[in-house]
Amino acid sequence: MSKKMAILASNGGIFDAYKVFNIASAAAAMETEVSIFFTFDAVNLIHKEMYNNLPKPEGREGIDEALDKGNVPAIPDLVEMAKELGVKLMVCQMTMDLYSLKQEDLVDGVEPAGAVTFIDLALDADVTFSF
Repeated sequence: MSKKMAILASNGGIFDAYKVFNIASAAAAMETEVSIFFTFDAVNLIHKEMYNNLPKPEGREGIDEALDKGNVPAIPDLVEMAKELGVKLMVCQMTMDLYSLKQEDLVDGVEPAGAVTFIDLALDADVTFSF
């Protein structure tokens, strides 16, 4: 039986993206079944236009240089890596409606889902994270 992880992503800054995709990809590489549910501001992390320029915390605007020096992958690359590792990406349907988002606004492979879908996943998961 494989382990299962459910991640609730609700924040949309660059550090949030690194946390979400780092944990998800590491777990998937360890043969864990991982699902991420993106809601509210976290849709930035999977939005085709937004994920290339995510907000940075005040006072950390120069983080791009440190990320480049540290050879840290860009967010679009981390999203693709997670997908290649089999991480399931879901977006909250209510959030899509609230923000007037269309499926084509988001990266390929993201599935719209309701809160009940995430709750079912979380109740069945061995571990649940929230970022």
